Amino acid sequence: MAPYEMLYGRKCRTPVCWGEIGQRELAPKDVVAITNEKIDQVRARLKAAQDRQKSYADKRRRPIEFQEGDRVFLKVSPWNELPPALDGIHNTFHVSQLRKCLADETAYVPLDDIEMDEKMNNVERPMAIKDSKIRHLQNKAIRQVLVQLQHRKGSDLTWESEDEMRKHYPSLFGTY
Repeated sequence: MAPYEMLYGRKCRTPVCWGEIGQRELAPKDVVAITNEKIDQVRARLKAAQDRQKSYADKRRRPIEFQEGDRVFLKVSPWNELPPALDGIHNTFHVSQLRKCLADETAYVPLDDIEMDEKMNNVERPMAIKDSKIRHLQNKAIRQVLVQLQHRKGSDLTWESEDEMRKHYPSLFGTY
């Protein structure tokens, strides 16, 4: 139902029909017929587009059901600060903030093992610089270094700006 129809309880008359009072004619009948055909075509294309978008959304939509006692992950990124033991978090959440926990229940990570900064971001420390390259953009060149990061799961390699790394970790540049 169109918003106009829902609000006023009747269908919205197209501009072709606004002048219909008594026997007067707004335009020749062939112009009215062509205009009504175009309006029907527009409505059909809008309906097809809506149906296509609904089918795209339905493919990605999945039923989310949790039972009491299920283990879940809670998305807490909207919060800026969390108390040390998460004492201040309310025990009711919207289902969109939860994800099923499919991991091994014995793989417990104590909160003391996770190093966080003041903005509640996970801290990963660089261990070594493995390589360097120059990345060319449209009008400038940026020097980058391949940094090995150490965190609780092991280590990762990532490309970072050489200037930023020299500023924050100058001790790493004697090794590569």
